[in-house]
Amino acid sequence: MNQHKYILALDQGTTSSRAIVFDHGGRAVAAAQQEFPQLLPRPGEVEHDPEAIWESQLAVARQALEQAHLNAAQIAAVGVTNQRETVILWERDSGRPIHHAIVWQSRVSAGICERVRASGCEPLIRQKTGLVLDPYFSATKIRHLLDLYPALQQRAERGEILFGTVDSFLVWRLTGGRCHVTDVSNASRTLLFNLATLDWDDELLKIFGVPRAMLPAVRPSSHLFASCDAEFFGREIPIAGVAGDQQAATFGQACFEPGMAKNTYGTGCFLLLNTGSQPVPSQHNLLTTVGWQIDGQVTYCLEGSIFIGGAVVQWLRDGLGLIPNSQAVEALCATVPDSGGVVFVPAFVGLGAPHWDPYARGAVFGLTRGTTAGHLARAAIESMAMQTSDLLDAMRQDAHVPLTVLNVDGGASVNSELMQFQADILQASVRRPVVAETTALGAAYLAGLAVGYWDSTADVARNWVLDREFTPRMPAAERETRVRRWQRAVQRARDWEEREA
Repeated sequence: MNQHKYILALDQGTTSSRAIVFDHGGRAVAAAQQEFPQLLPRPGEVEHDPEAIWESQLAVARQALEQAHLNAAQIAAVGVTNQRETVILWERDSGRPIHHAIVWQSRVSAGICERVRASGCEPLIRQKTGLVLDPYFSATKIRHLLDLYPALQQRAERGEILFGTVDSFLVWRLTGGRCHVTDVSNASRTLLFNLATLDWDDELLKIFGVPRAMLPAVRPSSHLFASCDAEFFGREIPIAGVAGDQQAATFGQACFEPGMAKNTYGTGCFLLLNTGSQPVPSQHNLLTTVGWQIDGQVTYCLEGSIFIGGAVVQWLRDGLGLIPNSQAVEALCATVPDSGGVVFVPAFVGLGAPHWDPYARGAVFGLTRGTTAGHLARAAIESMAMQTSDLLDAMRQDAHVPLTVLNVDGGASVNSELMQFQADILQASVRRPVVAETTALGAAYLAGLAVGYWDSTADVARNWVLDREFTPRMPAAERETRVRRWQRAVQRARDWEEREA
């Protein structure tokens, strides 16, 4: 029966919404994608229109089914994966968003972080959540919105205003407002979720002033959440998998054993290491996070988060006008043999792990009269690999394992020159699977496991197929020079903006 049914994965990302239909072999049989506007009200602030998120996600889901010539009866389940930490508040009765979504990249709540830090609560927050106190995470964004509108706090306390990360908002809409839920992986990114109890934490809620009444119920990642209303696809379809995008990608990469790691090259870059059934506290400014929960068993990960990865290409295209489209960046890079000594630190919205500096800003070093657009483009692309190197160094120290193999995925992983440079800088093998869009695949696997479409993780692991492996070939002296130059550039980009009181 499963051979004749499919899984629909909804992948709601930072710059676009995607939908992919997968078969039992983990192969994509149809896909649709739609970009939506990035709203940049002030420097360092990033917002999205929740209605644009919803409309684009619904549209691509319908397009993917149409492209595959499938109807809802042939879909065994829907899996949802999403940009994490992004905050949406909406009215329970009307479903109307209160404000634009505050995106994970936004630094709008940096001042709130400073005030919480001054209260001395930071060690407690770190111990309970595994996260650092940074505007990246949801709690201070919620606080920012509650402060923005008079009487919103009181309405939230009465349960009239709901909070959700993007997964919650999509499931709410897909179920016609019947289901206000999230999964453990998304909940663990809010600064409000206790890793030990696997529940919202009253002490953390009090620190940030967030009413429990506005929070979604927390469920396992592979779980029968509810069903999509028949109005959307012609009949009801079970929603059976939900996970944050990076956890979903780790699952899609079949990183099921402790010590297995993956890096996703998307808008940002995210390196996750499976640490097994126990959370591992980081001593090197990484994050301890929930990977997923299946059948009562929780898997934890160490994570390093890079805020600006593939988004540098969007900036080269839209901000500088150096390329007409994202695909043209490879041709521009090919006009020069190397970056010509140019180093680009893309700290447009501060620096993530392991620096956690919301006051850093983007900088370019090493410019000369001989610098061309090609040099700048190559330095921008190489910045993804250099930031990943910082993460892997920290992860090796935290995990006490050599980490000599890294699985990769995401849009920029198709750039073979970048992947070779990554292997050179890491001094590790880089393995790219045939299916590069493993985020959607992970959501599909989680949904399929919940409804018996796949029998076990061993069943889905058999679907992982190697496309290409990249091994280090850069001379050690050249690598050391590049890493040293990069570290010097990062130090000079740090603490650029004035700190908020």
